[in-house]
Amino acid sequence: MKLELKKIGNSTGLILPKELLARMNLGQGDWLYVTELPDQGIKISAFDPDHAEAMDTARELFKEYRETFKALAK
Repeated sequence: MKLELKKIGNSTGLILPKELLARMNLGQGDWLYVTELPDQGIKISAFDPDHAEAMDTARELFKEYRETFKALAK
């Protein structure tokens, strides 16, 4: 898909077609994350890699301290 950068007020923006937004389940006000790739490209996604890393860490902690969390939940 080829998209054009456009002037929006004093900024430059990228307008995403509504079909793409629908496929990605995105709407106005949602956040997109830009990751720079080693080959000078970029990746734009609704996936936050920092959040995913934090969730992986939390899952490991919950697994390691399962019994402690069960006791605290009582």
